[in-house]
Amino acid sequence: MPPRRILSVWFPRLGAERLLRRRFDAGQRPFAVVADDGQRQVLSSLSSAAEAAGLVVGQPLREAHALCPDLATQVQHRAAEAGFLHALARWADRFSPLVGEEGADGLRLDITGCAHLFGGEMALIDSLTEEAADLGLSVRCGLADTVGAAWALARFADRGLAPGRPGDAIEQEARATRARAAQRRHWQRATPEAGGPHTARIAPPGQMHSVLAPLPVAALRLPDNVLADLGRLGLRRVGDLVGQPRAALARRFGPEVTRRLDQALGQVPEPVSPGRPPPRFATRLSLPDPIGLHADICAGLARLVPRLCAMLREAGQGARHLRLEAFRTDDSLQVLNLRLARPSHAPETIQPLLEARIDGIDAGFGIDVLRLEALVTEPMAARQVRSPVHDGTPASGTEARAAALADLVTRLGGRIGLEAITRHHPAESAIPEKSALTLAVAWSDPAPGPWPLPDLARPVLMWRPEPLRVLREARPCAAFHWRGRAHEVAGSIGPERIAPEWWLDDPEWRSGLRDYWQVVTTRGERLWLFQAFGAQISGGWFCQGRFG
Repeated sequence: MPPRRILSVWFPRLGAERLLRRRFDAGQRPFAVVADDGQRQVLSSLSSAAEAAGLVVGQPLREAHALCPDLATQVQHRAAEAGFLHALARWADRFSPLVGEEGADGLRLDITGCAHLFGGEMALIDSLTEEAADLGLSVRCGLADTVGAAWALARFADRGLAPGRPGDAIEQEARATRARAAQRRHWQRATPEAGGPHTARIAPPGQMHSVLAPLPVAALRLPDNVLADLGRLGLRRVGDLVGQPRAALARRFGPEVTRRLDQALGQVPEPVSPGRPPPRFATRLSLPDPIGLHADICAGLARLVPRLCAMLREAGQGARHLRLEAFRTDDSLQVLNLRLARPSHAPETIQPLLEARIDGIDAGFGIDVLRLEALVTEPMAARQVRSPVHDGTPASGTEARAAALADLVTRLGGRIGLEAITRHHPAESAIPEKSALTLAVAWSDPAPGPWPLPDLARPVLMWRPEPLRVLREARPCAAFHWRGRAHEVAGSIGPERIAPEWWLDDPEWRSGLRDYWQVVTTRGERLWLFQAFGAQISGGWFCQGRFG
């Protein structure tokens, strides 16, 4: 059995190069990604130009701008960087079937038995670094028998122990000097260097001790406080720890030091946990002869839909977005998308909806392959629900209405889009224009319980407040000019006082408190007026709606 070989792939500029791939001025200016660190901003990732300007990861943004005035920055997006690394893990599975993510900027590959397919270990690494360079990414690789040793080689193989300041070597330090070492700024301490884009280090099989011995103790993936304690005692290389008594090390620095050391040397196993591929729900039907008739395509769907629904039901999922692909004999593709108003894995629900849209497929000279895939799925809890008519027995009224509404929304959504079909939910706000929430029917449930009624009636039609010119002062105003006409008040109901939401700065409510009135004019119009008492802006009389 061949020895186990682990390849550690480190992307030292992952955050910056992910954004530089989409910038038109890539490489022209120093670029850095900025992250929040407590009450300040620090550099989390740098481009090669920024590193050449003397900037380092962890440096405060204020000091970085002082050193490099033309530095371009962008705020870190951790979720986007994690998604990009996950995509790189899928890209790296061409080199090994066992690919796992390693921190926020690295991958680990178990290439045992794979190197000969690329012409050897060095050829595999060269191929990986060249493809990464084509993607605009810098990469450093380390290859060893263990995960810890490969990680150390990828990040620390080319690093020396040059002191960060004069007198930093342990043999030169006096007591006062060692005391000041702890006060050094954290971003000035030793960190892994990015190096060139094609740097790789390979440890021969079984040579972990000799390879790891000259590396700094930071290569053992130890916490910063432990590294500082080891440095104070003069233990700066991995070789310095190998010869120390294990019991004394564990007692003085904790079990983390001996565990990491044993993992790097191969005395304690450390598995490679490959990322689990996302589940795919798809099925296809290869036809012996091309088809083109509506009935033939429906017959193909009658085979595909039950198969797909069985896969979804077994996984406890329901389809929300289906895609039907029809491969024609002329190597072209016809696609039919179906979005459902609610998740479903029932063939009797999905198949009629697909059949109703088959007319949108142009068979051309014939279709020889049909493929059906559920692109978007949602978990579905098991419950007893019958379709509107199942085995000749009608379902309950609530279930039948819900199923009929979902089918109607799905059919309408196929024409105008599911986002265009909305419903209203009551909102917890006394502000008239904020009394309802607009939600998409496909992604919301009906409002629970009856709609809460306000103390006084609300207008049928509501608009933004329109100022009135008061002709005769009263409360409410006895006569006013609005929309080019004079109006006289024949009757009124009110007032209803509504205060603005003080915790929000709503531009529409900067006029302060409002007293609302329902007024009936001599023309027979029933309007909704209010008097604003003024706050940040002046008040006055306004019209905001009409009843009936």
